[in-house]
Amino acid sequence: MRRPYSGPEAATATATATASCRRRLRAFKRWMRSQGIECSDTLGLRVEEVEGNGIRVIALSDLQEGDAVVRIPKKCCLTIKTSGARSLIESAGLDGTLGLCVALMFEKSLGHRSPWFPYLHLLPAAQSIPLLWTLDQLNSLLLGTELHKIVKEDKALIYEDWQECILPLLDSAPLTIYEELNPDFFSVEEYFAAKSLVASRSFEIDDYHGFGMVPLADLFNHKTGAEDLHLTSIFLPLVHVSDAEDNLKRDEYEMTDDVEENHGLDEYNNSLDAEQLTQKSQLRQGSCGNKWECSSTSEDEPTVLEMIMVKDVKCGAEVFNTYGTLGNAALLHRYGFTEADNPYDIVNMDLELVLEWSSSLYSSRHSRRRLALWRRLDYSGCVSQNSEYFEISGNGEPQVELLILLYIISLPDEPFDQLDLTVSSTEENLNEWLSIILEKGGYIQRETAAEMSKDLLLTRSVCDALLSLANIRESFFGSNSLEDDMEALNKCCCIKERELYYSLILRISERRILEKLRIYAAESAQLSATGQSKRASTMRKKMKTRR
Repeated sequence: MRRPYSGPEAATATATATASCRRRLRAFKRWMRSQGIECSDTLGLRVEEVEGNGIRVIALSDLQEGDAVVRIPKKCCLTIKTSGARSLIESAGLDGTLGLCVALMFEKSLGHRSPWFPYLHLLPAAQSIPLLWTLDQLNSLLLGTELHKIVKEDKALIYEDWQECILPLLDSAPLTIYEELNPDFFSVEEYFAAKSLVASRSFEIDDYHGFGMVPLADLFNHKTGAEDLHLTSIFLPLVHVSDAEDNLKRDEYEMTDDVEENHGLDEYNNSLDAEQLTQKSQLRQGSCGNKWECSSTSEDEPTVLEMIMVKDVKCGAEVFNTYGTLGNAALLHRYGFTEADNPYDIVNMDLELVLEWSSSLYSSRHSRRRLALWRRLDYSGCVSQNSEYFEISGNGEPQVELLILLYIISLPDEPFDQLDLTVSSTEENLNEWLSIILEKGGYIQRETAAEMSKDLLLTRSVCDALLSLANIRESFFGSNSLEDDMEALNKCCCIKERELYYSLILRISERRILEKLRIYAAESAQLSATGQSKRASTMRKKMKTRR
């Protein structure tokens, strides 16, 4: 990876950002210990020298599968239940990620008075996901991708949420909470920023807490299909008194070892000193020293989140979590980055696009009747945000429901009418329906239906349809060719031009899949022609034998 900056001024800015992040990281580590968050000595938190504010988790010694390396009390997670705005959020009937966004904005508005200040101070102000991009960026960088339309719809819906749910809070808040509310931290810009952090960093904790911000767990970077550790819930007793006092002593020792930047950390450290003295007194009396513990957990739920190694990791290697087996569109949409050669990449083909193609070749009545029969056979595509679509896998293979729809659309009128009548007058299961469809195409006998594969759906007409759909979908990317995008990516820096870099990876991955779909359709058409020729030859031989 090339270095993003050059020149003395840029180098100074990078060094300043790196030093600032290190100071905030040290404050965060002290805060973790004060809250009972345990991080194994086998893990190290390292600031990225290049980015200046990125953090990686490194194995400081060999890690073994089954090792428990992180323990996080649920009372330390920022959730609706633990936030100081809980009563306000619940009285307004807000829950899920919307309620968590309000909790996050409220705690950020408190500054150093928030119990989560060192954690929030370590986080970026917002995550660079497409939701925060300008409309010009969306139209230029995501043109042709499946995210282009989705993100614009998201922006409109989230703005409506702010108008309908967030603004009324400022007027309806009880006086005791209203004094804490700073309208500047509840603006539409702050809501979008909170939404980006919740979308990219929150975890589903349990049924009681729902989604929440989990300190430390969200610092592990993602790697698709390469999860090193897993987050889970366990029951764990409270920390022993002597252990807690040892933690407090370590905090006091490190408090004198650093001078923090003037962004509220000094004020927080002073309040932490006072709180630690109170904790010492409470610990000696055998009482709980954390003011959120009694109100932030359910008796039926485990009290601690634990991160356990799921495979061995060598000393010096980065330790990765995973957000799931996600394609690049999903990664960019929610987390703001993409991965080259992502094995889980897909391309979506909208049902609307299929119907537009059908209507360009056949009458509208023809398309409506074929779609209606497909529906009556209980077939459907994938559905998301009121949009129905079909997935094209990374190797260019289309979803079978799309093949069935294209097969029905391309059937001549007479066999289609017979099939339509049969479906209306009998009751069969899906496999039997599919056998009827294929039988009408003249390719198989009914008794061999159980052995059929979707290759039988790939007639010449269906393959031609796939080629047409791939070409139409490719045209959405504009005048730039795939080679143009690849050349632009080679010249792009992922740090200085983050949005362009990751959007180019998405465009390239989607266009490569469409290219594979065209190859898949062309090869299938050849196999279909060869198969028809062999079947015809077999039939002629059988007829000669009978004679």
